[in-house]
Amino acid sequence: MATTGLAACGGSGGSGSGPAHLTWYINPDVGNADASKGGQATLAKECSQASGGKYRIKVQLLPNSASDQRIQLLRRLAGGDKTMDLMSVDPAFVSEFAAAGYFAPVPKNMIDDFKADRVQSSIDASTYGGKLMSVPFWSNTQLLWYKKSVAKKAGLDMSKPITWDQLIKGAQRAKMQIGVQAKLYEGYSVWINALVAGAGGEVVKNPNATYENIKLGLDTKAGKDAAKIIHDVSSTGVGGPAMGNSTETESLNLFSSKKGGFLVNWPYTYGAYAGKDKADVAATMYPQTVQGEKAAPPYGGIQLAVGKDSQHADLAYQAAACITNQKHQADYMAASGNPASRKGAYETAEVKKAFPNGIAAEIRKSLDVAAARPLTPYWGDISTALQQKFSPPSSVNQQTPAKTQSFILKVLNGKALL
Repeated sequence: MATTGLAACGGSGGSGSGPAHLTWYINPDVGNADASKGGQATLAKECSQASGGKYRIKVQLLPNSASDQRIQLLRRLAGGDKTMDLMSVDPAFVSEFAAAGYFAPVPKNMIDDFKADRVQSSIDASTYGGKLMSVPFWSNTQLLWYKKSVAKKAGLDMSKPITWDQLIKGAQRAKMQIGVQAKLYEGYSVWINALVAGAGGEVVKNPNATYENIKLGLDTKAGKDAAKIIHDVSSTGVGGPAMGNSTETESLNLFSSKKGGFLVNWPYTYGAYAGKDKADVAATMYPQTVQGEKAAPPYGGIQLAVGKDSQHADLAYQAAACITNQKHQADYMAASGNPASRKGAYETAEVKKAFPNGIAAEIRKSLDVAAARPLTPYWGDISTALQQKFSPPSSVNQQTPAKTQSFILKVLNGKALL
């Protein structure tokens, strides 16, 4: 709270004849080793220089966890912090912030540019109530990463669609492990949502509804299919000895170890892989929840938003246009490992070099079918409740979806506490 107060007192600067001082709250660049040479701080510097003296962007680092990022941003926005010129916002929270009126309106004359050449999933994630509320920055999707030598030992043909059941049995045959994210945090909700969506279901059936009218889709066959996979990954031991404490980092470390054979994780995996034989690493489409049903890879990424109390909203949106132009999209993807929202970036030589052997094309293909978490303003509460009731993973059974659905509805209607 003290930090928030000091930042708010500092304002955005830019009074008088000098350049406006814009503050950009960024999520950590967790990709390739050279992200410092092409990460968000570099984009801030380059766009400041390109502004012709109009503005200067200073970056402020947000916490690692998406859940912690949400809390800090909410506190600052609710407190009327005038330094909220630019924010890197997880798409799961755009609807929540937009519904609360925390974003400055996107200028009408810039909407077409912010939608141009973007993958549709990034536009959807930036939209609330039929209006573009944020700017697509980078668009994430999870892939199924594997070691070619392990897949062969497991008897899996990775050129064909792979189901979770096949993956689990293959890992057992090879006596290897699968990296997943199942700690009590947002990443676990990402996995649960992807499993439900992959079974043809929806965690929230009517995301635009108010809390008293919201309908959930957990107590369904799709919810039970999702629960079975989590149970099987845990009970067979293929999720590793610390599955219930595993985030993206721990699951990547498991994959990089001698026991790791498979992993579901974001594209930065390739650049961050610390194993000995990187040539053995490949990627394919996310596993199917149900055989014959198309997989629904998680959609993630970051949207750029401008706070309602920013003193330089017009300049902040100009900066957002610079940050998300095609050159910077390609530069950022190649340096950080975080995929671009612009389609054209995937055709550049630098992106193909950073993601060789068809991985760039696999990312692009996955983004076309990626499933976002429900775009509801209540996702923060729904996600927290999901994590709580599906934890620890070893406790998940066929009754978990129904119990979770009941608990979420009670929370939303003020009859239970998180």
